[in-house]
Amino acid sequence: MTGTDRHEHWDAVYTGKSPTDVSWYQHAPAPSLRALAHAGAVPASSLVDVGGGASNLVDALLAQGWQDLTVLDIAAPALDTAKARLGHLADMVNWVAEDITEWVPERTFDVWHDRAVFHFLTEQEQREAYQRALLQGTATGSHVIIATFALDGPEKCSGLPVQRYDAAGLARQLGDRFELTDTWLEDHVTPWGAVQSFNWCLFRRIR
Repeated sequence: MTGTDRHEHWDAVYTGKSPTDVSWYQHAPAPSLRALAHAGAVPASSLVDVGGGASNLVDALLAQGWQDLTVLDIAAPALDTAKARLGHLADMVNWVAEDITEWVPERTFDVWHDRAVFHFLTEQEQREAYQRALLQGTATGSHVIIATFALDGPEKCSGLPVQRYDAAGLARQLGDRFELTDTWLEDHVTPWGAVQSFNWCLFRRIR
């Protein structure tokens, strides 16, 4: 799938369905908030939410007093949904409509959060492009939170194949500049009651 195809696919997903009718919808972003607590992140931290789309994580973080928030997603319609929901609070967030494999961060972040993008990168070239963005968007001491489908998770999502991971496999992909500091499994329940197994990993950049 080319970059153009990816844009068209995800734009269609977010224009063809309600934000609450996609498998990854969560009424409350409790798993992400727990991961941030594990990382010791605080409202003074800077954070980029990779693939944040229409997620309500940004709402929760603004309510907690976070002020340096960036939300990146390949689908501009998803970001538009979040902006409309937030109203005037949307002006407090930096919105980036980009494909993560093409994004060149102009700064670094204390926290890199990715709840469900990395497992869509089924080609090594895509994963290497992601890692280039990750290295440019973090610094020594930055925390990286990545959640993917676990080894017993779905083989496809939104009609696309995915790459499933355990903690060791994800650590190998990120490389030796990142230290795995915590990992856990989560059963995510979709809006229609299906259970999806997720692998959550917390890394710290060590060099």
